[in-house]
Amino acid sequence: MPPLPHAHPAGLTRAQVLRMAVGLSTGVATAGLPFGAAAQKKTPMNTRPIPSTKEALPVIGCGTWVGFGHAPGSDEYRRLPGVLQALFDAGGTVLDSSPMYGRAEQTTGELLAASKDRPQAFLATKVWTRGREAGIAQMEQSMAHLKAERIDLMQVHNLVDWRTQLATLRAWKSSDRIRYIGITHYTASAFGEVEAVLRAETLDFLQINYSIDDRAVEQRLLPLAAERGVAVIVNQPFGGGGLLRGLRDKPLPGWAAEIGATSWAQVLLKFTLSHPAVTCVIPGTSRPEHMADNAKAGFGAVPDAAFWRRHAASVTAAS
Repeated sequence: MPPLPHAHPAGLTRAQVLRMAVGLSTGVATAGLPFGAAAQKKTPMNTRPIPSTKEALPVIGCGTWVGFGHAPGSDEYRRLPGVLQALFDAGGTVLDSSPMYGRAEQTTGELLAASKDRPQAFLATKVWTRGREAGIAQMEQSMAHLKAERIDLMQVHNLVDWRTQLATLRAWKSSDRIRYIGITHYTASAFGEVEAVLRAETLDFLQINYSIDDRAVEQRLLPLAAERGVAVIVNQPFGGGGLLRGLRDKPLPGWAAEIGATSWAQVLLKFTLSHPAVTCVIPGTSRPEHMADNAKAGFGAVPDAAFWRRHAASVTAAS
């Protein structure tokens, strides 16, 4: 494959480059790579199987923390239908939320109710409270906010009262109110407990933090998830946002073209997808152009570990 020019000329930010790209024809392709939603529809987004069922899941989804917490009538809220459209146009399906994300569940439910693409959505949310009755009440409220009679994935958020909540989740799964169950966390201090739960319980999903500058899960949790047949959803693929902010004004290295990446966001997402235990990555955004850009990381070849042994250090150094 011939090398592509850098997507970030000196002095241009990621947002400026993306705005330029929006103005180009969706029929344009560079070096055979799909460009734009129309082209991406012809080439399906990569998928990976959920180990417990072998159901195929598109590898790029969307997290709703912060970005979907906006109230109707705001400029931010008016942009959000475009975020869903960009996700669905690219072939993505996963929307991840939580009752701790302000009104994100409610916003997601409103947007999906108004969208013709509602059947495409793989809805994931969480229970984040103590006690059986409180957990049931919270999950009922989540389903009402999401306007959903069944949730694809319900997760015990940050392992809060996980024994109690997992018992309810199993009962709800048996009665077909939810399809999959899982646990989540995002801090290294909790990894010991996460490992213990993975070893002790039968789960469908683990959601955990993983990025090129935060690789602790590679040591034990990702290999254990693969061993136990647990799908992995990655949160914070941009290092909580700080990593991407540190890179956005830097020119892309020439080797980015080797993996079909035309933005730093795609480089970082391709890194997380390079681990074979990872099933889906859920970068959060409230901007349609960022969602479209993120989704492009779900197409084409995924670099292997040897590639990142050569290049990962240069990414963290650049940030």
